[in-house]
Amino acid sequence: MQFHLNGFRTDDPGIEPAAEGAPHVAMPDAVDVLIVGSGPAGLVLAAQLAQFASITTRIVERRAGPLLMGQADGVACRTVEMFHAFGLSERLLREAYWVNETVFWRPDAADRGAIRRTGRVQDTETGMSEFPHVIVNQARLQAYLLDLMHRSTQRLEPDYALEVVDVTRDDASDHPLTVTLKRTEGERAGEETKIRARYVVGCDGARSRVRAAIGQTLNGDAANHAWGVMDALAVTDFPDIRLKAAIQSASKGNLLLIPREGGYLVRFYVDLGEVTPENRDGIRQIKAERIIETAQRILHPYTLDVKEVAWFSVYEVGQRLTERFDDALTPDGSSREPRVFIAGDACHTHSAKAGQGMNVSMQDGFNLGWKLGAVLQGRSDASLLRTYSDERQPVAQELIDFDKEWSAMMAAPPKDPAHPEAGGVDPAELQAYFVRAGRYTAGVATHYRPGPLTGATTHQALARGFTIGTRFHSAPVIRIADARPMHLGHAALADGRWRLYAFADASGRAFDALCEHLAAWLRDITPPDADIDSVIDLRAVLQTPHRDVRLQDLHALLLPRKGRYGLVDYEKVFTRDESADIFDARGIDRERGALIVVRPDQYVAHVLPLDAFDELNAFLRPLFRTRSTA
Repeated sequence: MQFHLNGFRTDDPGIEPAAEGAPHVAMPDAVDVLIVGSGPAGLVLAAQLAQFASITTRIVERRAGPLLMGQADGVACRTVEMFHAFGLSERLLREAYWVNETVFWRPDAADRGAIRRTGRVQDTETGMSEFPHVIVNQARLQAYLLDLMHRSTQRLEPDYALEVVDVTRDDASDHPLTVTLKRTEGERAGEETKIRARYVVGCDGARSRVRAAIGQTLNGDAANHAWGVMDALAVTDFPDIRLKAAIQSASKGNLLLIPREGGYLVRFYVDLGEVTPENRDGIRQIKAERIIETAQRILHPYTLDVKEVAWFSVYEVGQRLTERFDDALTPDGSSREPRVFIAGDACHTHSAKAGQGMNVSMQDGFNLGWKLGAVLQGRSDASLLRTYSDERQPVAQELIDFDKEWSAMMAAPPKDPAHPEAGGVDPAELQAYFVRAGRYTAGVATHYRPGPLTGATTHQALARGFTIGTRFHSAPVIRIADARPMHLGHAALADGRWRLYAFADASGRAFDALCEHLAAWLRDITPPDADIDSVIDLRAVLQTPHRDVRLQDLHALLLPRKGRYGLVDYEKVFTRDESADIFDARGIDRERGALIVVRPDQYVAHVLPLDAFDELNAFLRPLFRTRSTA
């Protein structure tokens, strides 16, 4: 964290100086962005937009206050990476349960009425991320984001007890969206109010009013299989109670056991069997006692004595998806600038078995947030917003396809070697599938297709470990100025800036020429009187050991003067860590070097030679309003 840039401060550096006019107490007549719903997608989006002092954002929530008990709990490695960019990973990791290993139990061959452990694997493949897969209550996760919003320049907080009645659009206005809101609580319950907005984002769940307003519908089918879920404090002699466990019984159903944070709490996903038209109403009325009894039967011969149920629910697995995540198409099919967006459960729903619903929803918000920021700050054209639906809808479709297969395997009975004709899933196959699916469950399987924000793979061989279209996979480096060991990716914050990571060539000549070129090129991208790195942040990785590098020999662009005093930023240049060489770890061409272009949401946009000035210009220039085009 850098601070003191514009003067010495004695207060908490994690609290940004308030923007002029913040905090807003009364609901204004007009805003830049209105976010509907304070779930994971809405709060990540709000946290991102709250970083921009010039953008007026409000978030409304139909509940009377913050979430107290959430249903989601799994936090993928990729999500922890994102939380680190917001400065929240240390808090999250300190409180969460770390999923280190997963165990598999199936019927005992000698006594099929009992279960025995048949497999134990590492939960996340070594090297997939520098962060672990963790478990934390959704309400706590949202509390971190709410606190971040409150500490931002905007001092942003949700407006509770307000639900959307309608959204209308009139493109003749500078705030073309009019949202009708109704109060849901208190003496003024039922009272309606209106607010105008440039953009509206519906993060209001599977029954989204915003989705309905733009004519989108969730399409798909239920899997006709019910699961009960409960968070419980229990005493048991089951030996793997503090490990993630997939348990298949011969005839009593299946169980997914997830330890929770705090050392004592455990979540049970209990198989309640097939759902038919005849039993659907009865399944919906199931009480916690039925979930406990089913879990006890599945765990036989081990005992389970539940002392307290903190929360429980019964749900039917279903996977549904909308065709678009925006209103870029009019009812008659013609194209227009998107103004209304949907995210999270408002546009895709799936089972809890893959542990990705909350994670993918938050990535929706992260994808859209920096794009709205760039457009509203005047740095990019509004056409950038078309990429949100184009990128995120296919990601949701891929997740649903994976979720269908994984959920079906989790619900299927284990094969009986004595009666193979009865069907079912081989427990060994279930374990093997879990290992193969590790990239999905870690949240790092997203691979954006070629498009305006994703370049061609022409030069991918220069950096084989930074796959274009996937998230920037961090690795250890040494920061030269202060000899600090750190992860290269941790230099990037959720501040809406693009990153250029320049890996120097063996001779250094191409690297020096790149710095000289960028010194002029970046100034044309950057608004007048702004710091040279305010839009695109250049970071360099050298091959020379850090003790052999002289700061005075570095190009001035790598020691930029910033802020009102023209202070020098010494944190732009790194070198390889001898114990974990990033050039080897990420397949960087040592002789030629490489330039890695990374988007504000941490995805690799392009890999280029250091001297590919024309290709860099052709790719990035259309994304920005330069001084000559503004």
